[in-house]
Amino acid sequence: MQGFEPGVPTPIEGISVRVQRILGRNPGPMTGPGTNSYLIGDNRLCLLDPGPINPDQFDSFMAAIGDHKLEYILATHTHGDHSPGAARIREETGAELVGLPAPEGIAQDKSFQPDRSWVDGDEIDCGEYTVRLVHTPGHVSNHLCYYLVGEGLLFTGDHVLQGTTSVILPPDGDMGSYLDSLKRLLDLELRYLAPGHGGVMDKPYDEIEYLIAHRLKREAKVLAGLEKLGECSIDELVLTVYDDVAEHLIPWAKKTLLAHLIKLERDNRIVSTALGYKIA
Repeated sequence: MQGFEPGVPTPIEGISVRVQRILGRNPGPMTGPGTNSYLIGDNRLCLLDPGPINPDQFDSFMAAIGDHKLEYILATHTHGDHSPGAARIREETGAELVGLPAPEGIAQDKSFQPDRSWVDGDEIDCGEYTVRLVHTPGHVSNHLCYYLVGEGLLFTGDHVLQGTTSVILPPDGDMGSYLDSLKRLLDLELRYLAPGHGGVMDKPYDEIEYLIAHRLKREAKVLAGLEKLGECSIDELVLTVYDDVAEHLIPWAKKTLLAHLIKLERDNRIVSTALGYKIA
């Protein structure tokens, strides 16, 4: 990420609460430049999404925290590039873990266990600022965004990404829930989106509306593909629906295609068959 060095706290401009982004040391095809962690506050601190286990990144976090009190560790969700680093930081600082328990799935971080039960709308009052939990299922069922009240800043995890779209992972991930969660964000007073991967976005409503339109356009392409091919397998359909995606990303596209198909079947627009899917 241009202008950002892994492990180095970099302030987010344009807000009154101090928020520092700390880029992770885990670049890759699915993580982009790496996972963004965010250190919130001046004295009573929250650390959001500490990322995977990495000794060097742990040292960077502790240096950034310094002599201040880390009160909470916030996890947007429990994928391996977002939450596993929390355990050691909690052990070192005594900070409380905030998030939702890991759902079933081989890619889930079962080591992350929230210290109490959290629900949509809960607020964390740290005196100088307040953070509100916003349940945004879709990418996975336990996904949360965190809203910095009064600042219009939303930490979006993998719900809204900069420059790319989130993979929806059935059976836990759900395309219908994802679209509903996106629409819900439009009711918040937003100025900035701070994603789990990529740069901070300063046109939040444009970004959210683009994602909704993009998913619905892809859904229309699924229906058009089934009209063209007739009854077909997901392996056949993915090459038509995702003809604009690089070959190495097709396995991931297939997962999101399945999420579209599940939604469309639930909407009674297609049916599953012994051979695959067809128009209802």
